[in-house]
Amino acid sequence: MEKNYHIPVLLNQSIDGLDIKPDGIYVDVTYGGGGHSAKIIESLGAGKLIGFDQDVDASYNIINSDKLIFVQHNFSFLKNFLKYYGYEKVDGVLADLGVSSHHFDVAERGFSFRFDGMLDMRMNQTATLSARNVVNEYDEARLVEIFSRYGEISNSRRTAAVIVEARQKEKINTTSQLCKVLEPLVPQKAASKYLAKVFQALRIEVNQELEVLKTFLTDVADVLKPGGRLVVISYHSLEDRLVKNFMAKGDFSGDVEKDFYGNVQSEFRLINRKAIIPSDEEIAINPRARSAKLRIAEKV
Repeated sequence: MEKNYHIPVLLNQSIDGLDIKPDGIYVDVTYGGGGHSAKIIESLGAGKLIGFDQDVDASYNIINSDKLIFVQHNFSFLKNFLKYYGYEKVDGVLADLGVSSHHFDVAERGFSFRFDGMLDMRMNQTATLSARNVVNEYDEARLVEIFSRYGEISNSRRTAAVIVEARQKEKINTTSQLCKVLEPLVPQKAASKYLAKVFQALRIEVNQELEVLKTFLTDVADVLKPGGRLVVISYHSLEDRLVKNFMAKGDFSGDVEKDFYGNVQSEFRLINRKAIIPSDEEIAINPRARSAKLRIAEKV
């Protein structure tokens, strides 16, 4: 397991949230560097852990344990692979939705504006759509929608217009080219924040992250045993809102469905009413944990 691939965020709190039974069946749908998975395996006796990750780089971090089944696919295929391995129901599911430190720190993956690399951002390196395609081929209206919805950028129209104008002169193929194109729009005192929003919007579009998250949450409701735990760590408001609404109200929009007696129709019971956030000590060790929010719910 690569030690510097990714420092697991809210490690003890998330593992405690799973309430692991030694003979239980658990799923880590965001295996990454294997940090959370290793901790789960430590708590297992006769139980099993199924780890999912679509990124080929994660396969280099597979833990040598007969308690682990590793699946190199996106977690939107959760139900399919659980059935394939003979598990209809499981005792707990963990999802750490953050982009790993490895992805941000490897220039050629194109996730970070801090390095010069190809505009890629594909979690699944065999996928056809990259950030380069989005930037160079999407029409202006669609770019506006992406930057507004996924980046929550206030000047999304201007951002899209500048990109469209620049790409008519030459293709925007690298992260440094994109940053150069956006330079006139970058606020001097908030350059990193603005560029982070642009790159987040592109990444979410390339990997269809919100749609995949919706599919995953819906599937988890089907595969969890009564009393099974769902543990999710999110890093931005778009993800957290979906997770929060689904756990509390059984609906992504936040609309509440009630039965005849006025009880909220959710398949989950909240374990923590408020999101658990990292301590100051954890953020000092791992600054990328600062925006993390942990939510835990139990299948009723």
